[in-house]
Amino acid sequence: MKTAVSVPDDVFERAERLARREKRSRSDVYSAALREYVARYSPDEVAEALDRVVTEVGEGIDPFVITASRRILESTQW
Repeated sequence: MKTAVSVPDDVFERAERLARREKRSRSDVYSAALREYVARYSPDEVAEALDRVVTEVGEGIDPFVITASRRILESTQW
């Protein structure tokens, strides 16, 4: 979708330099920036991304981590 927005001159210049340096279009740079901004401020998307990571990595419990955690807890004064 095409849209027109106003941005401060310094932001425009920095985005132009970034697009040239990365050999990307201006639209691609602005789209990526907006996509990241929206994701950052959308808690549901953050939770979904974390769920995907847990699914990919797995929820297995490492025996070393269990032992190390237990030792630290036992040596800590509560």
